[in-house]
Amino acid sequence: MAALSGRLWRCPGAAARRTAAVRAEDLAERLRAERSEEKEKREGAAGPARRRSRELAALQRAHPNVVAKALRQRAVYQDDEVVVINKPYGLPVHGGPGVKNCIADVLPVLAKMLVNMKAEPLHLCHRLDKETTGVMVLARSREAADRIRLLFKTRQVEKIYWAISVGHPDPAEGVVEIPMVEREVQSHQPHYKMTLAPNYRISPEDGKVQKIRKNRSAESAVTQYRVLACSSACSLLELQPITGVKHQLRVHLAYGLGCPILGDHKYSHWSKLAPQKLPEITLKRLKLQQSKARHLPLHLHAYRLSLPLGTNGSKQVDLVCEPPSFFHRTLRKLELDIDKE
Repeated sequence: MAALSGRLWRCPGAAARRTAAVRAEDLAERLRAERSEEKEKREGAAGPARRRSRELAALQRAHPNVVAKALRQRAVYQDDEVVVINKPYGLPVHGGPGVKNCIADVLPVLAKMLVNMKAEPLHLCHRLDKETTGVMVLARSREAADRIRLLFKTRQVEKIYWAISVGHPDPAEGVVEIPMVEREVQSHQPHYKMTLAPNYRISPEDGKVQKIRKNRSAESAVTQYRVLACSSACSLLELQPITGVKHQLRVHLAYGLGCPILGDHKYSHWSKLAPQKLPEITLKRLKLQQSKARHLPLHLHAYRLSLPLGTNGSKQVDLVCEPPSFFHRTLRKLELDIDKE
């Protein structure tokens, strides 16, 4: 019997077919990449926004354990008294019509994931709007929750927010101190909004300042602000709410300073429910068409909380959460670089 050679013989056509298959796969991958780039250019900011909408819808359909696991991954600080999470965009704190999943409902599961199956449910200490992201404090016990709620109520918690505004506040730093009240908006679709209830007005007859009879339902509202960066008809603002009125930051910026928060479609108009109207330079930088502006998310982030913890308040804790990826992308596109300031 003839000896077998050490070479491995292949059919000449097999290598050619494999090479052709690799080339075809490379070509298909390039075509997919080109289509993806073309789609992103065509859709601009609306593409990621639509994906985010699908993700939010999926989150509402998800099992509560899945939501709790997502929150556990967003825990940024823990001790014997509190758990602090970086609240995601679009997840409501409390339930309501059409809401399947909310933070309040998954707190028992989240506590068990963080500690053990016998852990006491976590407790809410304050709230953030559904569209607001950032620092959120949860207490491990009812007693701790009561203490922290009292700190918020007595204004012993320093709160710092970041917001991207449409327009530049003038002056660049100051305090807005205008009471607020909720009123019904009469339009083709009646709805309720918070609005300003100032104590003074300019007389149309002689231009003098006149005191207005105080609205009994109005709440005192005070916001300190300063501009961190300006570009592309937008600004990055640092906001410190001294009081805690519903939608205070959004209303003070939109109606008090004339600089609504980017993506705040509710408070960019008074008499109608419509997408926010954006300057041409902002649309260009965001690669967005005005007809797609409704997909822009609210750019409001609870950046830092500073509060005294412990039974006697002896431990001052400074809690910081980085803004979400969409917030950072917008900063880059609008060239709002705070390092330059």
